[in-house]
Amino acid sequence: MSLANIAQYGLFLMVVVLLVKPLGGYMMRVFSGQKTFLDPVFVPVERSIYRFTGIDANRQMDAKYYTLAFVLFSLVGTLVLYAILRLQAFLPWYDHVHLTTPMTPYLAMNTAISFSTTTTWQAYAGETTMSYFSQVAGLTVQNFLAGAGGLAIGIAFIRGFARERTTSLGNFWVDLIRALLWVLLPASVLVSIVLIWQGVPMNFNPYVHATILQGGSQTIAQGPVAALESIENLGTNGGGFFNVNGAHPYQNPTPLTNVLEMLSIIVIPAALTNTFGRMVGSPRQGWVLFWVMLFLFVAGLGLLGWAERSGNPALAPYVAKGQPMGNMEGKEVRFGIGGSVLTTETASNESTGDTNAMQDSYTPLGGAVPLTNMLLGEMIFGGLGTGIYSILMVALVGLFITGLMIGRTPEYLGKRIGPPEMKLLAIYTLIGPIGLLILTALAVVTGPGLAGLTTNSGAHGLTEILNAYTSSFANNGLSFAGLSANSPFYNATTAVAMLLGRFGLAIPALAFAGLFARQTRRPMTPGKFQTDSLLFATVIIGTALIVVALTYLPALALGPIIEHLRLAMGANP
Repeated sequence: MSLANIAQYGLFLMVVVLLVKPLGGYMMRVFSGQKTFLDPVFVPVERSIYRFTGIDANRQMDAKYYTLAFVLFSLVGTLVLYAILRLQAFLPWYDHVHLTTPMTPYLAMNTAISFSTTTTWQAYAGETTMSYFSQVAGLTVQNFLAGAGGLAIGIAFIRGFARERTTSLGNFWVDLIRALLWVLLPASVLVSIVLIWQGVPMNFNPYVHATILQGGSQTIAQGPVAALESIENLGTNGGGFFNVNGAHPYQNPTPLTNVLEMLSIIVIPAALTNTFGRMVGSPRQGWVLFWVMLFLFVAGLGLLGWAERSGNPALAPYVAKGQPMGNMEGKEVRFGIGGSVLTTETASNESTGDTNAMQDSYTPLGGAVPLTNMLLGEMIFGGLGTGIYSILMVALVGLFITGLMIGRTPEYLGKRIGPPEMKLLAIYTLIGPIGLLILTALAVVTGPGLAGLTTNSGAHGLTEILNAYTSSFANNGLSFAGLSANSPFYNATTAVAMLLGRFGLAIPALAFAGLFARQTRRPMTPGKFQTDSLLFATVIIGTALIVVALTYLPALALGPIIEHLRLAMGANP
């Protein structure tokens, strides 16, 4: 790995570490109703919204009503977005000349579910499918709403650990509005301004037709790119304005914008660990979670960088010195391997499918890293709000296992993990494997599923299919573009995976938080397992890796692992 890449990664991670504490404290104050420097601007707006909508800000919700509000809010958002997409030909800014991809009912359904679950899985090319109205009033608005909804769920989950002898997890509508006004809106405005300064378009101009040097013509898409780009990352959504996402020079023009966009993705989920520590009254607990996340992130970053820097072993016989610059296939020269690897590692961990390179062109081991990151279940920083409950649920599984080893009822923050809590943990842990493996198996044994493999087959084709469902379930959207996913089969089945990943995990997580909120904290004694220690951090890492290995290793062995071995054997018979 070059010194320049090491410096880039080190500076990036240093900025993340430095922002965790101040941003975590800020979000704690926002969602605890304490004073912040933005109160003079947003408190009047917040009160006006409550008066207009009739929301009782003082009403508390238990886990059941909080979940119901979240599900109904998501359902309404999905239906409104579906209507916008289906009617976009009759709405403003529709360009019938350039928008050539039909907005079929299946595609509209898939896209609406995708954006309302923060997956932003895109089975379409934005510049040939979406009108400016759909991009702004539909997709951008839903990026704000779905991101704020996820953040609200994360805060409610934290309250379940922080509160005692109560059924209340807060008020979903209050948390939603405060997430929008105090967190996402000001951050997106600042990021958009920097992106515009760096050359990202923010206009409603018609597409430009240019004559290239060879005499042919080229259509250059325009649009309000900066508005969508900022919230797609801050809300851990990831859907691109253009088909090639962050590889497009209008969406991600410079190395500075690349780093800024990656920071936009990672900083808020990272800071939520600090928010957790503050709200439960033990900042060390939050730091343990953060360092676990950071360790796994750095490990994946190093492995991915090594795989791509090593290049494709099959090309070694045809190139004098192999690939001295590494595997540059599918990567933008302006980012190089270093910037591409950083983006892929960040996007695959943070539930944000923003990408600046073609993942389908990565080496087999390089492609396996982001796939494994997603299989870990958003526990490495993760999505907005979902990341914090993902790592805590994994931590509690590990705590239960260690409790069995030492013959004690496991406790976390003085609260016991009894049979009811363990049943929810089991449901949470099993939803992913059951959904992913069944959908993948269905795709590889049916004609409609195999029909999506238009460019690859064999081990790489299996990886493309597994990645599609994993990305959908992880509410990520990162794709192997070799899979033709705009078909009724994939539009329907990936939508099922998205719903399972969003609601199939959030509902048991909120139910678990509700059970924990009812308990009374017990004092810490010398015989209890310390959960703010290096040993507990090791337990979390070991639990995550063992669960993923036991569940998904056969699928990975048939996909990227065997593909790597075949390439290596072909290069060195």
